[in-house]
Formats: sequence, C-alpha cells, structure tokens
Amino acid sequence: MAALSTGTLTRPRAGTPVGLALVRDAEVLGAEPFFHEFIAGMERVLVPLGVSVLLQVVATVRQASDRMRAWAAEGQVQGMILIDLLPGDERVALVAELGMPTVVIGDPVTAGGLPTVWTQDEVAMRDVVAALVAGGHTHLGHVAGPAEMAHTIIRRRTFDAVAAEHGVRTTTFDGDYSEAAGVRAVTTLLGIDDRPTALIFDNDVMALGALHEASRLGLAVPADLSLVAWDDSALCQLADPPLSAVSHDVQALGELVGETLAEALSGAAPRVITAAPATLVVRGSSI
Repeated sequence: MAALSTGTLTRPRAGTPVGLALVRDAEVLGAEPFFHEFIAGMERVLVPLGVSVLLQVVATVRQASDRMRAWAAEGQVQGMILIDLLPGDERVALVAELGMPTVVIGDPVTAGGLPTVWTQDEVAMRDVVAALVAGGHTHLGHVAGPAEMAHTIIRRRTFDAVAAEHGVRTTTFDGDYSEAAGVRAVTTLLGIDDRPTALIFDNDVMALGALHEASRLGLAVPADLSLVAWDDSALCQLADPPLSAVSHDVQALGELVGETLAEALSGAAPRVITAAPATLVVRGSSI
C-alpha cells in the first residue's frame, strides 16, 4: 500500500470499522463460503491498521441504504464496501452524498467513479463455455444468480454470446444462490426435450444442490450431466464427485479490496484495479 506512505495522505482511523451492508438471505449466506473468505482477506489488511469490518445482513437494497445512512449519521464507520450492485444502484449516489470513502467490487461501469476492484467475470465465463464446448456439449445451461445484479447480467450476456459464437444452444435458469435453486434447476431440466448436458452455476451452493438432486434422480455426473460451480471452495473439493469450479483466491481478492479501501480512507485518488480473472479447475463433475 504505497499510497499510505505519501506525505499528503493520512492513515485510517484506528478503532473505527468499515461497513458492509450485504443484501442476502441470512440462511443462504450461512451456507456460502465466499463471504467468510472474502472478509477474512480484507481483515488481514485492515486489522493491522486498527480497522475491522462491520457486517450487517439485510433483505433489500433499500434496507442496505437505510443502514448505511444510519452508520454515517452515528459515526459508526469510516468507510464502506459495495458489492452485488444493480445497474443504476442507489447506493453509489448515497455514498457520494454522504462523502464516505467507499470501494466497489464489481464492473467499473456501475461504480460511478468510485474506487473499484473488478474480477473480469466475462473472461471467466468465456473460458468455461469454450471448455464445455470442447468437451462435446452442444446444449449448455446457466443457473444464474439474482437477475437484477449487474454481475449476473454480465455473466448471462457473455454466456449467451459465447455459446452463439460456438453454435451451441443455451437454457438459462433463474436462481437465488440457494441450494434449493440448484435442486429446481435439475428437476426443471428433466422436463426439457433435448435437455442441456452441462450446467454452469453462479455459486457453489446451487451446484451442490444440483449434484445431490441429480444423484437422487439417478442422473450420473458427469456421464449424464456435467456441473461447473462459480467460486471454488472446500465444498466443491469435498463433493462426490468433486465439483469442477471457476476458481480464484477469494482471500487474496479480499486483501486487494482491503488495500484499495485503506488507500481511499487515506485520501488517495480513486482508481480501478482489474484483478486476474478466475480460472476453470476441472474435477470429476464435468467432461
């Protein structure tokens, strides 16, 4: 964090946390390893500076905005993290109004000029589709996250475009990151004539739900159905068969966000950081 040593900048205030108002179903969040690893990475950078992460789980974007306003009004936080933004998200304008140092994790187009860390989801999706096509699949399914999220839109758009480039058909299933969404995708799939033979999931929990349901219904994975999860985790590695997954070092991503937020707290000019794209790790669940 070279920016912290620049004479014109100040250090973050020790003892005052940064806030993350996360729009998630609390039950789904409890099963999803991503945020545990992500926050651990952030705190690896921020805690030595005397800064912890204050997490509040809420049900809606409006509730997130209300919590962020309250934090600012009460002086409870000195900065914020925004993730899972929507196109034209009200929270971007809010942090500008509040004058609150903030880092966005997502597409820079959604960030309104705020400091941003982006993981190039379109690059990873392109690679996954190409790998499945190379494996002989001619009909692919995408079990997406919440449709309104900007990164879901990017993944869906890239999935459809790259599949069209390869001349293969696609089916998209709406999901919500829950295990039940993965189960629904498999049961729906069975009712489709000439069904998809490979499914890409926007998180590991949905992929695990699909794996369990496929086994219950007598579908062999990967002989009858290939499965690929987004965001590798211990859950993917310990599954039977182990799940192929889009993998990146989530704790390292958290560290990068922590470094960028420390810069913002110190008064550094906003910048866009493009993290290395995730890569496909092929395991026993896909061919």
